[in-house]
Amino acid sequence: MKIGEIARRTDTPIRLLRYYEEQGLIEPDRMPNGYREYDEHLVDRVHQIRGLLDVGLPTRVIRQILPCLNEPQTIHMPYITPDMVERLEYERDRMAEKIRYLIRNHDAINAYLDATERHASEE
Repeated sequence: MKIGEIARRTDTPIRLLRYYEEQGLIEPDRMPNGYREYDEHLVDRVHQIRGLLDVGLPTRVIRQILPCLNEPQTIHMPYITPDMVERLEYERDRMAEKIRYLIRNHDAINAYLDATERHASEE
């Protein structure tokens, strides 16, 4: 598929897909005319990359763990260094802290919406 198609299917801007390529996170094939050609498996790979970025992992860490992602949504760690374990534990703990804040904010928004609904129904 062409870059526009994978951009549409993954809801990822073309510029960001090119950035992922520059960072070594994805590697599309090149057609004789120089156009990028994206294999079907890269749709899931882009979703994985975006999910890892969304939770705060930097691209250098993502680049390290991507070789361990051999099928959609499955992570295998056949070779893991102590440095990688330490980095992943740090990132996991950072994500857990973000999750706590997100849950607290989510609950606050729900409480606000509930209060506005109650107020509207009382009128």
